[in-house]
Amino acid sequence: MSTIREIALHLPSITSAYLAVLALLYAALTLQVIRLRQTNRASFGDSGSPTLRSAIRAHANFAEYVPMIALMVAMLEMSGASALRVHLLMAALLVSRLLHPLGMYVAPSTLQFRICRVGGMTITIGLLVACAVLILSRILFGGFATT
Repeated sequence: MSTIREIALHLPSITSAYLAVLALLYAALTLQVIRLRQTNRASFGDSGSPTLRSAIRAHANFAEYVPMIALMVAMLEMSGASALRVHLLMAALLVSRLLHPLGMYVAPSTLQFRICRVGGMTITIGLLVACAVLILSRILFGGFATT
């Protein structure tokens, strides 16, 4: 039976630190939606405001991807993935989630749109796939306790 001290050594502290920063970003996205809802007097929906629509989607997109990716990275960290790998995965998630909302407020087909929105989503989808493949490989080839 594991002691509390042994369990504490396996907590995903690196992932947790990045999640704290990501939570602050999520709070900023939330406040932006609230501010724009008040400005546009929109209790529901976007009242036809493209800026509010972009804010709603940036907020929702964050909520759609960050929990799944962060959970997978935490599982990798708890299963013994290297600190460098965990830092790289979570730093990429942070960068992608910083880029994406910046691209939501510019015109499509611009350089900023391609770098920010398309780049942010490309990194996010890449992380989603990479984390899934890393977890499956650890399960198939050892590294995860499956009992």
